[in-house]
Amino acid sequence: MLALIGKKIGMTQVFDETGLRVPVTVVHVDSNYIVYKRTKEKQGYDAVAVGGIPLKKSRITKPYAGQFTKEIPPLRVLLEIKDYEKDCEAGEVLDISLFEDVKFVDVRGVSKGKGFQGVMKRHGFHGGRKTHGSKLHREPGSTGQNSSPSRVFKGKRMAGHMGHEKCTVQNLKLVGIDKEKKVMLIKGAVPGVRDGLLIITKAKKKK
Repeated sequence: MLALIGKKIGMTQVFDETGLRVPVTVVHVDSNYIVYKRTKEKQGYDAVAVGGIPLKKSRITKPYAGQFTKEIPPLRVLLEIKDYEKDCEAGEVLDISLFEDVKFVDVRGVSKGKGFQGVMKRHGFHGGRKTHGSKLHREPGSTGQNSSPSRVFKGKRMAGHMGHEKCTVQNLKLVGIDKEKKVMLIKGAVPGVRDGLLIITKAKKKK
């Protein structure tokens, strides 16, 4: 698996070779570092820790800074990845060129939060009748029963907090890479708000 840590910039549009307009998400990928390496001989498994997004000095504590060497600045995100496809050592710098030959990617992030929402917006309920005299328009209706077991079952679809959840969008086409600006152009929308953190990995189901 190949992976990089980036930041969502926003959306724009580009034109392909045939002149068709393609909506893309712009993801800024600054230098990523290999913070440490796990081996089967010592830890019992093979993995590397990829770090990204530099931290402000005011936000760094001594215990957290202790896991970074002098060559690696303290980073906001640390991601341990097993069976990393690229053979690399601790302290190595990863850039956007890692995805030059990749056509499709999976993008992980935190979806936009929408606050407390009712059942119609959160779960797609149709609502009640809109005729004169109806008193059930956007309400959820009955949720339990008056006979045994007289309770509401766990997992019942009801109103509540919507969004702000970890999610993954798979098989997105990687339209292009700009090494100078350090950005990736990914076809379609990816989860999260602007400046939100994203983890871009090589697609598992599509090549």
